[in-house]
This record gives sequence, C-alpha cells and structure tokens, in this order.
Amino acid sequence: MTYVVLSIVAYLIGSIPFGLIVGKVGYNIDIREHGSGNLGGTNTFRVLGKKAGMIVTLADILKGTFATLLPTLIGVGAEVSPLVIGVFAVIGHIYPIFAKFKGGKAVATSAGMLLGASPLLFGMMLITFFIVLFISKYVSLASMVTSVIAIITTVFLHDLGLLLVTVILTIFVFYRHLANIKRIINKTEPKIKWM
Repeated sequence: MTYVVLSIVAYLIGSIPFGLIVGKVGYNIDIREHGSGNLGGTNTFRVLGKKAGMIVTLADILKGTFATLLPTLIGVGAEVSPLVIGVFAVIGHIYPIFAKFKGGKAVATSAGMLLGASPLLFGMMLITFFIVLFISKYVSLASMVTSVIAIITTVFLHDLGLLLVTVILTIFVFYRHLANIKRIINKTEPKIKWM
C-alpha cells in the first residue's frame, strides 16, 4: 500500500508543468503553442529566454530529486525503493495529468531522480552533458549521450537496481528524442548559440 500511495504522489509531483506555469504566470505565454511545443527546459530557453529556462530546468530537476527522496523523508526508505518511486515522477513529467498528458522529454527530471539516488553519478552526468553540448551545440544529442554514459558509469558502481533504472530512463530519453534524432541526421536540428 505504501508503494501505491508514494507512486501516486511521485507521479503527481512529476506532473507539475513548470514550463507551463512559468510561461503563463511570468510571460502570459502558453509555451505549448511556441517552439517545439514541449514543456521542458530546452523549449523554455528558446521561447522565454535564459532566466525562465534556468528556472524551469532547475524545478524539473528538483521534482525528480524530491520524489526520489520521499521514502527516506517519511522514514520508509528501508521498505520502499526510492528508485522505483522516482521513476513515477519521470513518468509524470512525460505524461502529466495537469497538462493533458503532454509533457517534457524526461531529461531534467531523470537527472534529478539520479541526483537523489546517486549524487556522484549525477555529477558525472552533468560534466558529460556540458562537454557534449559545448562540442556539438545540440541539447538533444548531449542528453542522449549523457544517458548512455550514465549506464556505463552505473555498471562500475555495482548497483543492479540503479543500473536497471538508468537503462529504463535511457530508453525513455531516446524514445522522447526520436524526432530529434531524425533532425540531427538531416542536419535540421536547432543548435544553441553561446553568444
């Protein structure tokens, strides 16, 4: 029963559409009607700018972290796997009940979940993401490469549960980026501008 309740709570936390909230409250813009139509941080950066993009990205990361830490925070961490609960936050981010089940691409919330489970892994992912982003200028490519590196890194941590969840998250990330993969191949994927 505890699993069910916490899974539902985690899903609802993950469903909070920060991109939509920041866009409507701060800019009177429905971000779903602009750019890629995605509710995540990348589209927020492109449509609303750096400040809004940073707020949404940070919020999406933290909801994954908070959901993952829920079992520990309420004292049932020994009975309930934080990783399983965290996955439900990611599902909520992808298919949010508060935004007609059309959400983000799972990258920030997945990263936040891994931050709650393994800060070391999160740190390595962050470094990898920015290195690939700096070289390629593709946020989507950086996200996918980082998820693969996360799997490789997790193998060396000898944590089967973490490895399994990381593989699942990577599948989510690649699935949500299928259109981006096609655009990268066709050289039509937007690149970020550093200046």
